[in-house]
Amino acid sequence: MPADAPPILWQPSAEFRASTNLARYAERLRAELGLDVTADDYEGLWRWSVGDLDGFWRSIWRFFDVQADGDPEPVLGRREMPGADWFPHVRLNHAEHVFRDAPDDRVAIVEAGELRATREITWGELREQTARIAAGLRALGVGEGDRVAAFLPNISETLAAFFATASLGAVWSSCSPDFGARTVIDRFAQIEPKVLLTVDGYRYGGRDFDKLAVVAELEAAMPGVEHTVVLPYLAEAPLIGDLRAGMGWDAMLARGDGAPLSFRRVPFSHPLWVLYSSGTTGLPKAIVQSHGGILLEHLKKMWLHLDARPGDRVFWFTTTGWMMWNFLAGVLLTDAAIVLYDGNPGHPTLDRLWDLASETGVTCFGTSASFLASCLKAGVEPGGGGRDLSRLRSVGSTGSPLSPEGFRWVYDHLGADTWLFSTSGGTDVCTAFVGGCPVLPVYEGELQGRSLGADVQAFDEQGRSVVGEVGELVITQPMPSMPVAFWNDPDGARLRESYFAMYPGIWRHGDWLELTERGTAVIHGRSDSTINRGGIRMGTAEIYRAVLAEDAVVDALVVDVPGPDPTQDAWMPLFVVLAEGRALDDDLVAALRRRIREDCSPRHVPNEVFQVEQVPRTLSGKVLEVPVKRILMGEPADRVASRDSLADPAALDWFTALAARRQAAAGTANA
Repeated sequence: MPADAPPILWQPSAEFRASTNLARYAERLRAELGLDVTADDYEGLWRWSVGDLDGFWRSIWRFFDVQADGDPEPVLGRREMPGADWFPHVRLNHAEHVFRDAPDDRVAIVEAGELRATREITWGELREQTARIAAGLRALGVGEGDRVAAFLPNISETLAAFFATASLGAVWSSCSPDFGARTVIDRFAQIEPKVLLTVDGYRYGGRDFDKLAVVAELEAAMPGVEHTVVLPYLAEAPLIGDLRAGMGWDAMLARGDGAPLSFRRVPFSHPLWVLYSSGTTGLPKAIVQSHGGILLEHLKKMWLHLDARPGDRVFWFTTTGWMMWNFLAGVLLTDAAIVLYDGNPGHPTLDRLWDLASETGVTCFGTSASFLASCLKAGVEPGGGGRDLSRLRSVGSTGSPLSPEGFRWVYDHLGADTWLFSTSGGTDVCTAFVGGCPVLPVYEGELQGRSLGADVQAFDEQGRSVVGEVGELVITQPMPSMPVAFWNDPDGARLRESYFAMYPGIWRHGDWLELTERGTAVIHGRSDSTINRGGIRMGTAEIYRAVLAEDAVVDALVVDVPGPDPTQDAWMPLFVVLAEGRALDDDLVAALRRRIREDCSPRHVPNEVFQVEQVPRTLSGKVLEVPVKRILMGEPADRVASRDSLADPAALDWFTALAARRQAAAGTANA
């Protein structure tokens, strides 16, 4: 092992590796294809999966016995990116594979939230509910290719509505009810839905939020909506008379014909759903992913990488406006149940989700790096208060890079036998292409490895693949879950510009990636917000790691703002959110600068440090580094970011005021 390798925090035992779904898959490859692969040689298995792309995805098709009409050969009719044509001669249905072989009496979903007590839902109940919604949608005229837009929370009815939509060959799209009207319109209006499914409101942090006025705005902005169906969530009988096309949820169900659940098979590349980029500038990208592509990717990911097993209960904290909701829905392709939570994860305290894990017997606890960092800062004890976390086998982290301190906190507080996997991927592919693998060790601060079938590389400035260096994260061969298109991008120009402009024919994701000689990976932040000081390039994630190591700091943002002289370093301010009762004094500023100097580089010590009330983030939690940089360069806030895409639309005001003060000071100096 290289001398600079970080400590190993978890190592799967031989018995554990042998019990994984991945080991079972490798055994099948040896028996049926004669391949010399084992679960103990994951690197060799990964190299085969990208070296024989057709053979790998063919093996996934066969291992999971995908049901379809037509000939599954060829696997790839066209392999260029963009435009790869997967399984061009087959017809299938994603939802059909969710429900097949699921016994009626087995638990499918456990749900809880601020408005609902914890309850279990069996496969029989889910199947019946899905069939009734499908029949109701069919009676409303929904058919193959029609869009169903859902302004619904993370509850079981939303999942049933998605599966019902997919069963008809219609196209699903969802936004969380905490989104503002403009944010939802910017997304849904692009796809012109026929039916809008919504709740009357929701509860978050103990407060109720009525949303029917927002729903009326959505209707007004989308005249093509023929029916607005309201699910009572806040009130037993919400007032929906003001809605142009409003009807109650039960009224929709009553229109159905009572037919059992059936599935319309559609071409492999037929749209399954539309997801959306953050939309910080302009309209969000409306990302179309396919029935077949998502089916194959999620079969692979949930079984082989998440290692979901019979009796497992998989939880991931998410809303319906984040791709992790779609990812969690994919777990139902396995024999595991999923756990849903609708509400504020920190209400009444940060213990709430750990209570949920104890109450419901969660085996895989999925969350964000920021939640784990908050637990660390707040001194949360997951196993305290009499909680029983004995069933918890793994913890997943995504959304942003998890710091080494976050890794250590998990092992200090959840035990040495916990499998912690940090993952990285994106809405663009609705999966993680670097991250968890149950047969690999966990190194502190590192992602375990590249996912099977994902030809992920780090490219240097000359477009050469490098190891042990930071480079652009690229994917050099197609993946089935890559977008088949963007909605309303008929010539594919926006799709090509988004991913293929820098390296034609190769997907550039926009992250800085370092691949180690051990096969692990480190994400160093977004490549479009990299800070270059004196020729030394550094991802913002490394700076945040150093800054957040200070107990007083709970959040941070750093940017570099170019000045008029291109030969000089840009102005680099650091903005910090401090713990309650802490103030930004000279000692703390000196401590922050010292940490950055020692942990990162002397060149990346900030020119100034500011205390702010909050760091601007999108609704999905991404830090708005580039928009803040552009504001400080003098651009109006409304031009660089859609306020409705922000978790708090007022979060940019402080930075606008700072930019104005700097501009005024510069004018005075030049007078």
